[in-house]
Amino acid sequence: MIRLLLIEDEERLVASLTQGLRTADIEVTALSTGREGLQRALYDRFDIMVLDIGLPDQEGFTVLRKLRAHGSDLPVIILTARTSAEDTVRGLERGADDYMPKPFSFDELVARIRLRARNPGSGYDTITSSGMIRVGSCELDPVERTLLSGGAEVPLSPREFQLAQLLMSRQGEVVPRTEALEEVWGGAAKDNVLDVYIRYLRTHLGPDAIETVRGVGYRFVG
Repeated sequence: MIRLLLIEDEERLVASLTQGLRTADIEVTALSTGREGLQRALYDRFDIMVLDIGLPDQEGFTVLRKLRAHGSDLPVIILTARTSAEDTVRGLERGADDYMPKPFSFDELVARIRLRARNPGSGYDTITSSGMIRVGSCELDPVERTLLSGGAEVPLSPREFQLAQLLMSRQGEVVPRTEALEEVWGGAAKDNVLDVYIRYLRTHLGPDAIETVRGVGYRFVG
């Protein structure tokens, strides 16, 4: 079964698409904001995304840019009422795999989803076939929202878990401070808050679990 992430804020369209796609054996997770949709796209396992441009919190173009900046190759179909050639080119240049204007044919959308979707069950390099993100002796389950270190469950607050998930999903990469603050706190936190939460994680996981790259950010080494 294809796992599809639908990011669309028009409730009636979401309801009709969800019902129709499920009859076509496509499992749908529907979200209405770009921020939440980006988080789920990065840390859960989907085979394709259908993305609206006119979202309430940020443009779909911004979601797409951030998705590709994180290195995700998740196929994306833009579904929007904005049909100018400029918008089409803008979407494709930012990494969209397809662009469908509203109104659209449902049967055509299903055909494009099946054409563009990657093989169901494929995932990111740091995610196992069971969905766990593994780095060293640490295993993070983004569905159950648990983190194991050396086989023992680590008690984490929601913010601690979100930060650990961000760092672990970028195994071997340095996550810039500004990006961590934006992704975990929405940019609405003071810079030193990140340092406090890094100390919390090191207390749980060991002082060497997270490497500091001075002047840049942090890298999870496990």
